[in-house]
Amino acid sequence: MAKKIKKKTKLRVLPFLIALVVLLLGSLLAYLVLNAKIKNIIVTGNSYVSDQVLIDLAGIEDYPSFYLTSTSSIKRKILANPFIKDVKIYRTFYHVLKIEVTEYKLLYQNYTDGKVILEDGSTLLSEEAIPGLPVLLNYVPDTKQADFYQKMSEVKDDILKQISEITYVPNDYDKDRFLLLMDDGNSVYLTLTKFEMINYYDEVLPQLEGKKGILYLDSGNHFQIME
Repeated sequence: MAKKIKKKTKLRVLPFLIALVVLLLGSLLAYLVLNAKIKNIIVTGNSYVSDQVLIDLAGIEDYPSFYLTSTSSIKRKILANPFIKDVKIYRTFYHVLKIEVTEYKLLYQNYTDGKVILEDGSTLLSEEAIPGLPVLLNYVPDTKQADFYQKMSEVKDDILKQISEITYVPNDYDKDRFLLLMDDGNSVYLTLTKFEMINYYDEVLPQLEGKKGILYLDSGNHFQIME
């Protein structure tokens, strides 16, 4: 009776080792990629809320993982700031995170209670004066406030930042009259029906030839030089 010849099975060690090395290298590469930290944070669109406040609010002050950090989480946290209207987050090359914010337009701050008035008429409480924001020194009657909000919201941003103080100054002829003190030392009288005239302030300045005084835009459109 013929003997059966048993075939020896050779273990394919080399392909196994290669597959193992590839797997380990792939895992290491994935680990390195996923744990690569944010290299730079760029914040744009903000005027009143500082870059650092937004970065701290987003919880990325320690520059965490570029890929594992949730952009939706960052957006949600930043939107919790009442000054922020919208947020867009972008990941760009070289592990740069770009945060593009849109702030609510701030119209003015009440001197009496520190409340900041936003473009939609809502208010926020700020214990400190906000640089570049006009200060309303006195009370505006309830019957005038809605129109005043609307007119202030139509003031151009670059002009708004030039207004230092606002005072409601009605007289016997005009109950809608306001006095604006500008950063350059000039004063401007306005009435609500002609409030948009303040948007042309920079165009009027050259005609003043560097002189300081009171610009009457509420009636007559004339300039009184300060003595």
